[in-house]
Amino acid sequence: MQRIVDNALAVTKESVKTLTYEWLNNIARFINGASALLLTILPGKANILEGLHGWELRPTFRGPRFPRWMHNGVSSFNQFIHELSVDSDTSSLDYSSGEDSDGMYPASPSSHSSRLSWASISANYESHWTDWITSILWWLLLPARIMLWIPLYMLQLLYRRSSRTPMSPGRNRHSSRTGFSKTNSAKEHHVPNRTTDRRRGVIEDLHLAIEIFIETIFDFFHKAAHLILSPSEACRIVFSWFSSPSSSPKGAYDDDSDDETVQTATLGESNPSPTERTTSLYNSMNTDTRTCKDVITELGYPYEAIHVITSDGYVLLLERIPRRDARKAVYLQHGVLDSSMGWVSNGVVGSPAFAAYDQGYDVFLGNFRGLVSREHVDKNISSREYWRYSINEHGIEDIPAMIEKIHEIKTAELKLCQSNADEEVNEEQPYKLCAICHSLGGAGILMYVITRRIEEKPHRLSRLILLSPAGFHDDSNFVFMLIEYIFLFFSPILARLVPAFYIPTRFFRMLLNKLARDFHNYPAVGGLVQTLMSYVVGGDSSDWVGVLGLPHYNMNDMPAVSFRVAQHLAQMKHSGRFRMFDYGSPSTNMEIYGSPEPLDLGEYYGFIDVPVDLVAGRKDRVIRPSMVRRHYRLMNEAGVDVSYNEFEYAHLDFTFSHREELLAYVMSRLLLVEPMPVGKRQSSQKGMKLKKKKEGL
Repeated sequence: MQRIVDNALAVTKESVKTLTYEWLNNIARFINGASALLLTILPGKANILEGLHGWELRPTFRGPRFPRWMHNGVSSFNQFIHELSVDSDTSSLDYSSGEDSDGMYPASPSSHSSRLSWASISANYESHWTDWITSILWWLLLPARIMLWIPLYMLQLLYRRSSRTPMSPGRNRHSSRTGFSKTNSAKEHHVPNRTTDRRRGVIEDLHLAIEIFIETIFDFFHKAAHLILSPSEACRIVFSWFSSPSSSPKGAYDDDSDDETVQTATLGESNPSPTERTTSLYNSMNTDTRTCKDVITELGYPYEAIHVITSDGYVLLLERIPRRDARKAVYLQHGVLDSSMGWVSNGVVGSPAFAAYDQGYDVFLGNFRGLVSREHVDKNISSREYWRYSINEHGIEDIPAMIEKIHEIKTAELKLCQSNADEEVNEEQPYKLCAICHSLGGAGILMYVITRRIEEKPHRLSRLILLSPAGFHDDSNFVFMLIEYIFLFFSPILARLVPAFYIPTRFFRMLLNKLARDFHNYPAVGGLVQTLMSYVVGGDSSDWVGVLGLPHYNMNDMPAVSFRVAQHLAQMKHSGRFRMFDYGSPSTNMEIYGSPEPLDLGEYYGFIDVPVDLVAGRKDRVIRPSMVRRHYRLMNEAGVDVSYNEFEYAHLDFTFSHREELLAYVMSRLLLVEPMPVGKRQSSQKGMKLKKKKEGL
């Protein structure tokens, strides 16, 4: 009877699993198909999705791939749990660049296993009717099977009692070794599949959660049926509860902790007994939470983190790929809603930070204020006070603090590395520092150089390479114009309600990270989201969906935009000038700037005394090439040593895409700045001393 109940529960459980899986999968197919239909009627999608690997506009009758934790279309919950306990490292991203054999599907981290799954689907369909016929015959012959099973079972019991002998220890060891070798062979068979991206999307998490729920419910009914059919066993358990309550494991029902301990054993250890490994609750959420440090160190490069405190108390993270004896350094500054991750996100081959380091530069990666973690010397600072800053603070607080810290570090290190360095450092900067800035970082570095020159302070830079720099924004689309007037007319109300723009909770940031995974698994949905996001930014064809899946938008932290930064950009667009923040009051402006109007930085381009290289993207709809050419025209009229170049890029292609021609161009501009040899530096210093003596006479 127990076996009949077990078989019935097993069949029912698998049937419920199949129904729920097909139900959820059909919903995902419907959403993917509806997205494909919408894509067919949306205008301009071909230009938006052009060049983005992985988006397929043609609708397909096939559904999406099976989840990576389901092999050959068959539910494998136990195997998934086994693999999860064996391989807990899900941080590495190794996206396959290959395509499916039929060309209908984009490449994905599970392209190999997906091909195996789809190859097995046809075989499953062919055996569909055979399975039905077999099931019907099995149920028809069930009474006869039961009648024959009873005498056979009695004979087996008699035979076991007569032939039962104790098993030798050697035999025990042999059997355990055999089982262990089978387990290892199974592990080795699945190792190649673990080299891909193991992150799960929302759909896959739903599949897994439903299967875990079904397993839990049916396990409860299985135990209940076992106790009902075995009253003696139920009485023994109840008696053990009342007779020895202290025999239960200590802490078995302790739910106060978020951590679990998993017993593990490692092959080759001197002591093969299982040990306890602590697993965090947040690690089981299967999201990519790598930082810039993780990316740099995983690729084998040195790393150093420097915390910089600005004059107004903000704590900034200046990251470094150190080359301490180098006399040439490069400072890279990101744009809006970005971080230093953008300069290393393309790996060793396509990232500007690694390319500069390989060329012999000491690389510094700057991070603006504005992370959700809100680092500040005042730990009790309110959210409203923390987010009260504009682009002014980026240019006159953040960048000066980081560049001065770079100067302090490089001067101290070169003193230790070079002989007779004391005299050199006191007379002249012993290194050359170049800046590569993107978008808002370009506007900040221009503001920094101009204000330092006005204040007659050294800016310590030798060359500026500005990739689609912000500053002029009047040539834009209707959406930006609408946002501009919303910020200008409703700023007093919005500033009180929304101090900054970011995803507020860890749950929603985790959800965004997982949705980005789903956008890749369901190409029509991803293409639709990509198209709609591009409409918002004027048709820019950057890989917006791909950027959402990068680790700097994770559940722990993310870059944000303060309301005043967005308001400052709206002021620039409305005035058509590159100027500092307008506080809305002539008296406040007079107190800060010395004039009732904010400082127009475009009129002070003559103060720029270093070469500037401007780069624009012909497909850039966020900062159009006409706006970058306005920078060029004003600098050229002011006598600045400036160059201008254009590439077939969108706005985010400058940092998040692997562009060899851009990387080669940037490196060629960096190599134009060569540090002065030590001998020439010393002779020039002696000449300067003689000149000063003659002037004194």
